[in-house]
Amino acid sequence: MDVLINVFVALHIIGIAALLGGFLTRMKAMGEGTARFGPAMLHGALTMLVTGVALVGLNQADGQAVNNVKIGVKLAILVVILGLVYVKRDEERVDKAVFGAVGGLTLANIFIATLWT
Repeated sequence: MDVLINVFVALHIIGIAALLGGFLTRMKAMGEGTARFGPAMLHGALTMLVTGVALVGLNQADGQAVNNVKIGVKLAILVVILGLVYVKRDEERVDKAVFGAVGGLTLANIFIATLWT
């Protein structure tokens, strides 16, 4: 079970990397007002959602304690990120505030995952 959990953790980190990497590579465009959400950002957010749900299930099945409040907060943030990226994915230009919000919420999700014990 530990190997399976570790595989899903690795996939979850890949999803975070795709979402955050997509944001960071387009920060210059955000300053110019020409930023847009790329497919990697949408796929990264979806990967995070699927692997996160799988991780909660696998950890509970393994008898490990899961902090449901922490998971709920992370899920709520991810749903907002996913909603923004999905709705605005086809727009030629995304507002700076919306694009920045996705980056900020992504960082918040990372810090919640690592600092909330």
